[in-house]
Amino acid sequence: MSSSSAREGAGESSRNSCSGFARTVARLPASIVEGLSRSIARRAPRSRPRGVQVHQEQPPQAPPLAPPSPTPFVPEVLYFFSAFEQQYGGHHPFFYGCRFSEVLGIARREDKHVFVYLHDPDHPYTGPFCRSTLCSDVVVEFLDANFVSWAAVTGRGEGSGMAASLQPGTFPFCAVVAPVSGESITVLQRVEGPVTPSELVEILQRTIDEQRAAFRASTADEQAAAFRASRAEEEERRRSALRLRQEQDAAYLESLRKDQEKERSTKSIHEGIVVKPKASPKYPGQAATETAKTTQIREPTHKETAPSHRNEANTMIMIRFPNGQRRQQGFLHTDTIREIYKYVNSLGITGIGQYQLVRSYPRKTYGHQQLAMTLREAGFHPSVTLYIEKLQ
Repeated sequence: MSSSSAREGAGESSRNSCSGFARTVARLPASIVEGLSRSIARRAPRSRPRGVQVHQEQPPQAPPLAPPSPTPFVPEVLYFFSAFEQQYGGHHPFFYGCRFSEVLGIARREDKHVFVYLHDPDHPYTGPFCRSTLCSDVVVEFLDANFVSWAAVTGRGEGSGMAASLQPGTFPFCAVVAPVSGESITVLQRVEGPVTPSELVEILQRTIDEQRAAFRASTADEQAAAFRASRAEEEERRRSALRLRQEQDAAYLESLRKDQEKERSTKSIHEGIVVKPKASPKYPGQAATETAKTTQIREPTHKETAPSHRNEANTMIMIRFPNGQRRQQGFLHTDTIREIYKYVNSLGITGIGQYQLVRSYPRKTYGHQQLAMTLREAGFHPSVTLYIEKLQ
């Protein structure tokens, strides 16, 4: 396969892998997740944003005709930088010189994804990719602005473990990953084979857009679920309040019924209306004679005291005061609401002040504008409960 056909095939493969949310979940080897270790190298000052500042002394220049100095020891986490910069120079994306587990922590704090590059120095496509794509200005600026970048040499240190976890099909190999747990990562995108700088930037930008869209959709679902839960809770509170009000009304009606029965019994005793079973007449005309006698006996009683119009009341009003007291009074259905106010004022209960009458369910107030309304017009007949509501 020629270099151009391989580049086209790799680009097509990477474009086809850009759909969906998370591609695969890779389990990291024990050598990577064995715990956080100290970071050997950190981000260089802003004056050199595209390289790694390696804090180690360079061997002194050998004097002329002297034998060359031995190669200095390079820490394993910095081996990639040493090998890469010797061959391709210091102009490249900012790769963190630390363990991969520390890079995941940095990505969490900066709220970014991790760009992983596995370097195979022996692959024929590695050199052109590093010089033309990875070290190009557009790729360097894009990676430094949007990702936390990490690289390793396959076959050395953590590069071997990452190659075993990600299992690249060919090289050059790049991936966009995100942490899932302490032992796993989510592979969001894979780029295998040579690609141009514009193709690589397009793939990475599409990956960022997909993750943002998925995050917004997830956030919208969570907000919708929270709204539904809030509505359900509000509806349950409304039903509970309605049940409580119905229970209170039922208890009140039962109390009102007992009070009415007691009042009717008391009125019957005071008015002398005692119903006794009638004996059958022993002879014709006896019933008419006893009826006449009863009429003659009761006539003086009617002449002595005239019944009050309150004895003919057919509308019972229960009034509840703010201090918990209750008063019940009978009215005519033709009486006006003004009569109720007069009755409340006549009780002389302290602490009321300015007030208005309120019907609880459905809630309605009866103030001075409704004083001329009759009790039947107000819907109080045959009975109703009113509350005293203080005015500020």
